[in-house]
Amino acid sequence: MADQLLLHVDGKDQPASDGGEFAVHNPATGEHLYTVANGTEEDVNGAVLAGRAAFDDGRWRAMPPRERARILNRAAVLLAERVDEYARLESLQIGRTLREMRAQLKRLPEWLEYFAAVAQTAEGSCPEFGPEHLNVVRRVPLGVVGLITPWNHPLLITMKKVSAALAAGNSLIIKPSELGPAVPGQLVALLEEAGVPPGVVNFVPGLGRSTGKALTEHPGLAKLDVTGGTETGRVIAAAAGRSLIPVTAELGGKAPVIVFDDVDIDTAVAGALFAAFIATGQTCVQGARILVSRNIYDRFQEVLVTRTRQLRLGDPMDLQTQVGPLVSQAQRDKTAAAVDRAREQGATVLAGGRIPEGAQYANGWFYEPTIVGDIRRDHDLWSEEVFGPVSVIAPFDGEDDAVMMANDSPFGLAASVWTQNVGRAVRVSRRLDIGIVWINDHHRIDPASPWGGFKDSGIGSENGLEAFRSYTRQQSLIINASDTPFDWFGTDEDLRYS
Repeated sequence: MADQLLLHVDGKDQPASDGGEFAVHNPATGEHLYTVANGTEEDVNGAVLAGRAAFDDGRWRAMPPRERARILNRAAVLLAERVDEYARLESLQIGRTLREMRAQLKRLPEWLEYFAAVAQTAEGSCPEFGPEHLNVVRRVPLGVVGLITPWNHPLLITMKKVSAALAAGNSLIIKPSELGPAVPGQLVALLEEAGVPPGVVNFVPGLGRSTGKALTEHPGLAKLDVTGGTETGRVIAAAAGRSLIPVTAELGGKAPVIVFDDVDIDTAVAGALFAAFIATGQTCVQGARILVSRNIYDRFQEVLVTRTRQLRLGDPMDLQTQVGPLVSQAQRDKTAAAVDRAREQGATVLAGGRIPEGAQYANGWFYEPTIVGDIRRDHDLWSEEVFGPVSVIAPFDGEDDAVMMANDSPFGLAASVWTQNVGRAVRVSRRLDIGIVWINDHHRIDPASPWGGFKDSGIGSENGLEAFRSYTRQQSLIINASDTPFDWFGTDEDLRYS
């Protein structure tokens, strides 16, 4: 990784137009990692113009889908070869454990491969239009799309958007989070190495309040796709509404983990632990509310608290570490404040709930994995997204109570249901006002599987055929196949015109 991360516009690396930059630090040690060019409104405009020129001249849009697919598959091969390098850099810049990053990044070539296949097999339609006309409906790319990606899964979430958008034939402007921009930037170079023409994928890092704002308000975009907090999503959706362009927004969550009394407790605790503390809890599908049948609640809580206290918190680059630091001081401060507020409101901290002591933690943004009990539904922690290693645990009485508690949230992104009763699993999942439901599992993903939430968790869906279609629009061609002349104003006869 170079000491400075630059913009990449029209196939060329360049500094910000005003020379501005900011620093990225290692959240585990405070060490300076690299500086980043802070894109300006002028830079954003240049990137959009470059993307538009690339779209208009057809260098990518007009390329046959099969050829686009070959390039995406070449990119998948290159990415697979660089997983270890990218995983190390991801861990350094966001503090997620290297063990987790390696496992996650090994999957990412699948997104390029999947959407390469979709591009080759996508078909239009031919609706019935009567005997005298032929109606051909084809899907065409949108144009220049703006992709705003977060820091918690920098390459994964960038890949989810880029693979679908490119497969459909669009030009792209990527604006990564200022906390983790390095690997998304390297992805752009990799795509051009694989054969994506210069100007098709443009990269403009910068701060959200300036660079992000300039991108979301640019009139030259055909779509906005964002992953981030719900309030950020509202602002971006409003900007898209003013421009009359579509928006996909994957936003906040407060996922329930619903545990019934017929489960093996050790297995369900392991699942809840994974749901709660993978990525140090910094994920929109974190198992933030662990709801347990009252029949097994005491035993489940005992095992969960014991396992939580045993988690190894430390250096994310050590493969023995299980939980790393939070990404920033602001994120740790928010996490600590949420737990302190829960204490003040009468909840009980059963495990964790503090900044760890010791020299190895002194310069990083660490917080102990935390379980909070005696939680009430009027407590802030019941409904507010923390985005840290904090989960609440509460008992329920029967299916109706479990469903009511699970749905008692402004969010509806994800949930998991733990039971050996197939009928119960189906009944409960159907009643959840939630977009992604896992049965006896949590936080599993596949490029073919739709990923999107209900309520305040967002608009639209990533992954799958729907994501590909969302990067296209329909063009309807209506062909007159009749050999009978049509002259509306040349006759008084009743003619069919609609």
